[in-house]
Amino acid sequence: MNRFVLAALLLSAPALAAPPVAPAPVSAKARAIHESALIIDTHVDTPLRMLEEGFDLGSQPPNGQGHLDLSRARAGNLGAAFFSIWVEPKEFAGQYTHRALRLIDTVLNAVEKYPDQMVLALSSKDIVAARAGKQKKLATLLGVEGGHAIQNDLGVLRDFYRLGVRYMTLTWSNTNEWADSSGDITDAAVKHHDGLTDFGRDVVREMNRLGMLVDISHVSDKTFFDTLKVTRAPVIASHSSARALTDHPRNMTDEMLKAVAANGGVVMVNYFSAFIDDTYRQSYAAMAPERNAALEALTAKHQGADAATKFRVEGAASWEWAAKVRRPPLESLIDHIDHIAKVAGVDHVGMGSDFDGINSTPQSIDSVADLPRITEALLARGYTREQLHKFLGGNLLRVFREAERVSRELRTAPSARR
Repeated sequence: MNRFVLAALLLSAPALAAPPVAPAPVSAKARAIHESALIIDTHVDTPLRMLEEGFDLGSQPPNGQGHLDLSRARAGNLGAAFFSIWVEPKEFAGQYTHRALRLIDTVLNAVEKYPDQMVLALSSKDIVAARAGKQKKLATLLGVEGGHAIQNDLGVLRDFYRLGVRYMTLTWSNTNEWADSSGDITDAAVKHHDGLTDFGRDVVREMNRLGMLVDISHVSDKTFFDTLKVTRAPVIASHSSARALTDHPRNMTDEMLKAVAANGGVVMVNYFSAFIDDTYRQSYAAMAPERNAALEALTAKHQGADAATKFRVEGAASWEWAAKVRRPPLESLIDHIDHIAKVAGVDHVGMGSDFDGINSTPQSIDSVADLPRITEALLARGYTREQLHKFLGGNLLRVFREAERVSRELRTAPSARR
């Protein structure tokens, strides 16, 4: 990045509210519970940084940039993470699968580079095994974010599974050829399907057969309910929060939360400020016209720059715009976890941070190293050690095991397809 560009961005930003008081140290009781848990995050967007910026997971980023690296993962006792394989649908039109393969390759290369700290996990047993012994490696999993990446080909879906992909989000913010998204459901210019098409139902069935978790984050409400009618295995929402608290279409209604519970699935709470705090959401949305115009102008200005420079410049600008709105308190995030636990039940809530894919997090959650603060805040709400272990990873592990059981059953059935 041109340092003068960044300086201009900083100077143009209005004075921010005084920074919050530094949070108190995590209590010994909360830290002990946190360290004894198997902590699973179902959605981190770090692969894009790794590919575009050349970010090295084993490095110490300057000035604490980004949310996730191996050092801070250890500090936060992160046990397993699903690395998001997200393909921008407009920029890579016609090349979705190739782009996804490049991102997968980036993650697999990191696993090969740091075999003493990372291991590719292909099953629920692999997650548990990665944390056994003194070494406690980061169980590294892959999740494709957006069904457009398979380019309408079940063979590609199967190939993704063979490469290690263990969940797929049926849509991203874009409606694809077989499933409607919440991101453009009100756009009359987009061809919608009233939920899932017949091929979309085949995708869900094949994911069940493979043992690939069906992720319903980002989908339209109709797609969500269509999916629950088809799936034989529990679903996950890899990074979604509660719409009753923050009125965003990416979040889930209480009716949807109850349906996930009835299905046996789990909702993994997203940490993005605009998804967990309605005041932040409204303020951030009000800036959208000015923000989008500024970001488009910045992109045009650096059109000829290399990919890493463009990524850094645009990322820095995005963070600066987000910082113009005061970050919500940690309690906003805890409210969503608490709400989902009360509506769906303590067996149906987990953690899907969206780290490195979001530009604002609640106060005191600056990176994966701060995860113990979430445990302490939930402990203060009266949750037990057993319940906290479920929230932090146990519920996801249960769903993964059930999806594997369903897969074994379907693969051995007389009518099992190739």
